[in-house]
Amino acid sequence: MNESSVPSEPTHAAVDPGDQPLAPDEEIAEIEKLLSTEPDDFQARCRLGELYFSKGRLDDALVEVKKSIEMAEGLRSEMNRSLAMYYSNLGTIYATKNMADEAEAEFRHALDVFQYDVLALFNLGRLYAEKKQFMEAKGYYERLVEITPEDPIAWYNLAGVYVELDNPQVSDYNTIDVAIQCYLRTLELDSKHLEASFKLMELALNHKKTDLAIKVMEDAVEQNPDEPLAYYNLISVYDKCKMFEQAEQARQRLKERFAKRNKDHIGS
Repeated sequence: MNESSVPSEPTHAAVDPGDQPLAPDEEIAEIEKLLSTEPDDFQARCRLGELYFSKGRLDDALVEVKKSIEMAEGLRSEMNRSLAMYYSNLGTIYATKNMADEAEAEFRHALDVFQYDVLALFNLGRLYAEKKQFMEAKGYYERLVEITPEDPIAWYNLAGVYVELDNPQVSDYNTIDVAIQCYLRTLELDSKHLEASFKLMELALNHKKTDLAIKVMEDAVEQNPDEPLAYYNLISVYDKCKMFEQAEQARQRLKERFAKRNKDHIGS
């Protein structure tokens, strides 16, 4: 005779009340409380927008979703900026290894990700200037000075490109006046920039702007009183302008300056 089997009672695992999902209204209350102290919690704000929508609170959902989009755009912008920096760093490594094509590709990649990457703009301008592709270099340097208008190096490099473009064998552009303005802007931002002073002096003399050449070199000596080259170039300008008395005075200033400096050096 077969024994009859008695079915066992189903067992139920104990459930921690804390593991139970919150009701939508409870979850909304918890997230609102969280965002009152941590308003930049992106995930929480996204979830709150979903909950508002599910409860038919469309105006509230609209506000939260807009805030979520704004935060997401900000995050994407920061990520793009960081990613562009890494592409530019990679391009710099390639450039240091004299791998110009690979460097150019990475700098371009950086600008595809973030169009305002300063390092990429600077290096592409430099690469094209070295290739004597001055129109391309001009475009990158012009974008650079728009982004960094207080950077004297950017203005100095743009000035050099404008000088090259004024050459009729390079382009049909008449850019020498713009080049002069760029050098003046360089010196406005960095009054001790000797290379800009020398370049501007040379341009001024070549284009018969003698007053400008004299002023530039007088300012250069004033700003760089311990730099012999500033004196030598000032003396040269005076001589070319037949201002021989001023040239002799500058020679005496140079002798006195460096005689005193040598004496102080020996005494120390």
